[in-house]
Amino acid sequence: MCDTGDRQTTAAVLVKEPAATIVEALKDVTSYEGEDAVFECRLSRETTQDAQWFLGDVPLQSNEMNEIRVQGMHHTLILRKVTLEDCGPISFKVGQHTSAA
Repeated sequence: MCDTGDRQTTAAVLVKEPAATIVEALKDVTSYEGEDAVFECRLSRETTQDAQWFLGDVPLQSNEMNEIRVQGMHHTLILRKVTLEDCGPISFKVGQHTSAA
């Protein structure tokens, strides 16, 4: 804001977060039934953008079957005690970027 006594003007500053990109893509994982399957992805920067894991077209959340971890730029999905029904494509999406295994 600028105030000269009889006149006043204001302006605003907007800061946009640069988009994060995927710098370390997912790799295929082979596990035996009953074991955990671990998928890892690394981004170019820490971000507040929504990041989402998918099994096929189904979005995944942390629960007793899946563990989702975020440590800075490292994103990890652990599928607990996989079964044959867990076979299929895993994908990770952040912003406009996707990695699949």
